[in-house]
Amino acid sequence: MIMPRGQPLLLPVPPGFVALTLVLALMINMLPLGRALWLPDVLLLVLVYWGVHEPGKIGMGWAFVLGLCMDVHQSSLLGLHALVYSGVLYGVALLRQRITWLSVMAQAVQVMPLFLASDVVLMLLRLLLRGSFPGWGFLTPGLWCVLLWPLVSWLLQLPQRQSPDDDENRPL
Repeated sequence: MIMPRGQPLLLPVPPGFVALTLVLALMINMLPLGRALWLPDVLLLVLVYWGVHEPGKIGMGWAFVLGLCMDVHQSSLLGLHALVYSGVLYGVALLRQRITWLSVMAQAVQVMPLFLASDVVLMLLRLLLRGSFPGWGFLTPGLWCVLLWPLVSWLLQLPQRQSPDDDENRPL
């Protein structure tokens, strides 16, 4: 496969690192900060990142299981987050080939509809269940995820950017 211009050649991702980042993202989502609307969904952000860059390791099955974990944690209707996370990962699978060729900032623009759609679907399902509109602040987690996309991309690629050996005569 031809590498896109300007992007470095990355080392393979260890499966343990992918699992560790997902567990850390789940733990960040489970912090006892209350149900503030402005908090980004870090687990969804990391799931989308790995769905774009490592589709063989992360798929809709993991999204469903982690969504069930979020449903149990938030005491929401069982399957609510699982449905949303799986739907977002399906959208990632459809857009993945286009997203991988773009720069990090352009990737953020491309994944923005997925994050906003997840917020809208969650709001509509909660509106059907509870009957009260939460206000327009329900869109802020998706916007925070878009703003955090470059930082998360940089952080999750750090182990891949390290050279396997420190030889100054190495061509790559």
